[in-house]
Amino acid sequence: MFVSELYRYPVKSGRAQSLQASPVGLLGLEGDRRWLVVEEDNGRFLTQRAWPLLSQLSATVAASGDLLLETPGQAPLLVAVPADDEDLRGVTIWRDTLRVPDAGDAAAQWLSILLGKPVRLVYCPEPRARYLPSGYGLNSDRAAFPDGFPLLLIGQGSLDELSRRVGRPMEMLRFRPNLVVQGSAAFAEDGWKRIRIGALTYRILKPSVRCIFTTLDPHTGERSADREPLVTLKTFRERDGDVLFGQNLAVDGAGEIAVGMPVEVLE
Repeated sequence: MFVSELYRYPVKSGRAQSLQASPVGLLGLEGDRRWLVVEEDNGRFLTQRAWPLLSQLSATVAASGDLLLETPGQAPLLVAVPADDEDLRGVTIWRDTLRVPDAGDAAAQWLSILLGKPVRLVYCPEPRARYLPSGYGLNSDRAAFPDGFPLLLIGQGSLDELSRRVGRPMEMLRFRPNLVVQGSAAFAEDGWKRIRIGALTYRILKPSVRCIFTTLDPHTGERSADREPLVTLKTFRERDGDVLFGQNLAVDGAGEIAVGMPVEVLE
């Protein structure tokens, strides 16, 4: 088994950035979901679930950590990483509320034009990262702006089996993984507890619960008329009312992960 694909999503719910290698540590892949679009008036987070136009947002992390925003019909915008303790804005993501730096008026205006509503862009410095959902991981584990966990792994064999059942190929990016593993049986990752990739050990924390997001085309944001692949997933991957696909992870320590690295199941 080996890592066949790596993805990060610099802005939550924006387009994926494909990587060949990446530093990895406490908050997952470097630069992954460190930025978040929120409503200007109340700080609530926005995702493609309700704002499919976010599928047209391309964000690239520069070597400096600054963010390059691009979308059709607008000039690109380079956004500097804000200072950790200046222009703090209260934001809400699911059940968590936190205060994080605002990225400034230029970014807010650029994104407000894209979405057609007043929004702000915020950044999560590592010291302000969230705790994981209660009951999962270690007290030291943290996450920036993913739904709940720093890393998501999906086996290619699992997607292949789903595509077979749906009756047409399903794009991996519908499920927004960070790591794709090639060479394992379908849903083998359900039984893993710890794996080693390179010099680092990863802990499997819980299955990923899937929602209407999976029915959105990752390139256009259009919803599939037949509500696939969610309809098919419900027929064989529903447990206690939750539809499960992929596994959430945390990593012990910091290092590098790269496409082609072998994956060893430790437990």
